[in-house]
Amino acid sequence: MDISVVIPTYNRYEVLQRALASVYSQTHKPKEVIVIDDGSNDETSQIKKLFPQVKYIYQKNTGVSSARNLGIKNSTCNWITFLDSDDEWHKDKLALHVEFHKNNRDILMSYTDEKWIRDGIEVKIPKKFHKFGGDIFEKCLSHCIIAPSAAMMHIDLINRVGLFDESLEVCEDYEMWLRVTCRDKVGLIDEKLITKYGRSDDQLSVKFWGMDRFRVQALEKLLSLELHLEQKNLLRETLVKKYSVLLKGAIKYDKMLDIEEYKIKIERYRFE
Repeated sequence: MDISVVIPTYNRYEVLQRALASVYSQTHKPKEVIVIDDGSNDETSQIKKLFPQVKYIYQKNTGVSSARNLGIKNSTCNWITFLDSDDEWHKDKLALHVEFHKNNRDILMSYTDEKWIRDGIEVKIPKKFHKFGGDIFEKCLSHCIIAPSAAMMHIDLINRVGLFDESLEVCEDYEMWLRVTCRDKVGLIDEKLITKYGRSDDQLSVKFWGMDRFRVQALEKLLSLELHLEQKNLLRETLVKKYSVLLKGAIKYDKMLDIEEYKIKIERYRFE
């Protein structure tokens, strides 16, 4: 199996080296590694001096979705994997993906469990991020349980469901996996095969208040697809829950326009 690795990065030169080292230490080697530099102004452009095999592509800063999509468009393999530049793969990750898909040829996407390191210390992962395999659409509605760095997809699946939504500043992976899981089964390799690093102050998820504002965009977009009645009912129930959470926040911070909008949305999805 030929595998492309797509690594979006923005001003992460030091940790990008760690990510790339983990790729090149895989027991199953990828065919190509594509680094999409999303407008960095650090030393990222020098990465080929350390890793000459890398396919390095620079673009103006337009966001992680745009960077991943550019990597997909420039890949030459049937299987695409993603690795965020501040994450790291364990050495058998690709080999276990290959083994899984050779034994499950009807499944076009798989992902792995993960380990979290924050401020240099391993932290316990909350139960809401527990991993599941198979028909997992309902499990993906509340929160994003699939890290891009954990996933591998066949290009046929990407062509069918579409690329990452570049209009979303965050939660773009959550939205992508909803489009996948509403129609396709997903394989779980139930081992911790990636390590996600971070500091409490540098994650996109803490940059934006009210992350459910972006999740409801993804859920409402999904309602336009042809779904089973049960799936649409689950979507509406989730929208009511998330808009109710947003309403509490809007009331707390006296956001009058948001309060009215959220009340209307709650009534709409509750009785639709």
